[in-house]
Amino acid sequence: MRRFVAFCLIGFCLALGFPPDALGQTARRADSSQLAPHRPGQTDVYILSFGLWGPQSVFESEAKGAARILEQQFGAKGRSIVRFNTKRRAGATPETLVAAAEAAGRTLDPAEDVVVLVLTSHGAPEGIGLVAGRDTRLVTPGDVRTLLERTKAQHRVVIISACYSGIFARELADARTLVITAAAADKPSFGCRDGATWTYFGDAFFNKALRSDARLDTAFEKARGLVTQREKREGFDPSNPQIAGGSQVLQRLYAR
Repeated sequence: MRRFVAFCLIGFCLALGFPPDALGQTARRADSSQLAPHRPGQTDVYILSFGLWGPQSVFESEAKGAARILEQQFGAKGRSIVRFNTKRRAGATPETLVAAAEAAGRTLDPAEDVVVLVLTSHGAPEGIGLVAGRDTRLVTPGDVRTLLERTKAQHRVVIISACYSGIFARELADARTLVITAAAADKPSFGCRDGATWTYFGDAFFNKALRSDARLDTAFEKARGLVTQREKREGFDPSNPQIAGGSQVLQRLYAR
């Protein structure tokens, strides 16, 4: 895992962040997803779940599985967009990610609703990887901030399953932005195997803890214990998952 991440860093130095034309093209390239409308007087949850690393199928599987479980726990059927890259298909490009965020922004109520953004991929200390066909780049905290802004939502949840993803908690968390990450900013995470259904963190958080506990904060605490036990049992240095910010988000989600 450590050797693989070092290799990723070398490749990503050639393409850092979203290309400028990705932000300008989306007005002409609207996302075709039909999202269920906002219900006045209710806090609806809109889910954007993206598997970014095409060469390994675990990220496609995790993006799909995370969206299904979040839909069930938050009553969000019809309010999710899932995009992913595969060995043969580039479905989660910078352009399609921004277009999906803008589709949510056209549908939700910015003051009442909550956006949950899930990103799953390999990571590096500066961000997380996106491999869509021949396009290989590093998605930075600034890029994720752009996605959140395009949704227009005032209350946001960001869940990132990747090595070194704690950088996103440090850069993005505030009272209206809850950030959950698979690892600390200086730690790798584990389980990124082609053919697997989940990464270690995805299995612990989405597949186990969140299925039985719809509260994101308490499910995270359960997941952190589960993934740490597994890592120690298998001889890995614990990844130290992170949670930060979100006091207003949690109040809005669970005061319903």
